[in-house]
Amino acid sequence: MLLHKKTKFRKAQRGRLTGRSKGARTVHFGDYGLVALEPVYLSARQIEAVRVTVNRKLKKIGELFLRVFPDKPISKKPAETRMGKGKGSPEFWAAPVKRGRVILEIKGDFDLKVAKEILQAAQYKLPMKTKLILRESIADTTAIAATAE
Repeated sequence: MLLHKKTKFRKAQRGRLTGRSKGARTVHFGDYGLVALEPVYLSARQIEAVRVTVNRKLKKIGELFLRVFPDKPISKKPAETRMGKGKGSPEFWAAPVKRGRVILEIKGDFDLKVAKEILQAAQYKLPMKTKLILRESIADTTAIAATAE
């Protein structure tokens, strides 16, 4: 599982997930990507589940690029605890994901149909709506191929 080696502070404030993602909005490393359509906190376990699933599907034909890292500690108070007495202890690590952020990218010797199949398996593991996007250079060539037919 992904985890911080060392942090400056043990607990973090919650913050807000409104608006669109500031960075990581285009496919940069791979050929196909998965974009978040809803804001959510992705836990380290969920990211690990996606990583394992995609790597199983990719096997030796491709490469996975994760574009999120769980760098925010999420704290919880114990069940049936009265109000007050400070902030709860950190329970797990999460990656805040805003709308429009590329979560993962894949690259390799496969076509769009296989990429859809692989990314569909990843979508089942994620707690939000996502959509598949292409790199600009691939999107141009597929548009040219579609018009030629």
